[in-house]
Amino acid sequence: MTATLPETDVLVGRHLRLTPLTPADFAELHAAIGRPEVFAGGYGGGPAGLPADLEGFERFAARYYRFGDDARPWAIRLATGPDAGRLVGTSTLGDLDLPNEGAHLGWTAYDPRVWGTVVNAEAKRLLLGLAFDHGFERVRIQADAVNARSRAAIAKLGAVFEGVLRHHLRRADGSWRDTAMYSILAAEWPGVRDGLDARIAAWGDREVRLEA
Repeated sequence: MTATLPETDVLVGRHLRLTPLTPADFAELHAAIGRPEVFAGGYGGGPAGLPADLEGFERFAARYYRFGDDARPWAIRLATGPDAGRLVGTSTLGDLDLPNEGAHLGWTAYDPRVWGTVVNAEAKRLLLGLAFDHGFERVRIQADAVNARSRAAIAKLGAVFEGVLRHHLRRADGSWRDTAMYSILAAEWPGVRDGLDARIAAWGDREVRLEA
C-alpha cells in the first residue's frame, strides 16, 4: 500500500475531538501546556525553553510546531462532559515521507490535569490509525532519554525500543539531548490498536474533567 497524505478532517473519538492546529489555537494551548511541569521532561527544549508569557509562547509555537505539506498538527479537545470543547493538548504527525512510507508522531504535550486519563490512549489511537490507514509502514515516536514518564507512556503503547541517538538535539539551555527512539510497524499496528481499544474501553463512560 502506497502512503498518501492524511486529510485534515476533524477526528472524533469517544472522549476527544481533534481539530487541525492553527495559530488561532495558540492562546488556548498556552493555557493548557505553558507550564513548568510540561517542559520539565524535555518538551520544547526543556525547562529553559518554557516561554515567559503568552506573547513568547506564540513566537515559540510558530517555530516549534510543524506546518506544511509534510506535517499534520492537531489540537486535542475534550468531546464530552462539563469541559467539552476545551483544548487539553496537541500532537503532530510530521516528517511525512511518502516514498519511504515513514512518519513521526511527536510534538505531543497535554495539560497536566489530564495526565493519567484516557486522553493519551485515545489521541494515539486516532493519530496512529490515521497514519496506518493512509499506508504508512513505520511510525516513529521519540522522547528525551531522561524523560522517564514519556518513555513509559510510549512503551505502554507497544512501540518497539530501537535505541538512543546520542547528542541528537540541543536543549534550550545549550546542553545536548540524547533521544530514545521507538517505532511501530504496520504489521504491529493491529496488536497496538487492540491494546489501545482495550484501554479506552476500560475507562468506560467516565468524563475527563479539568479540576480547578
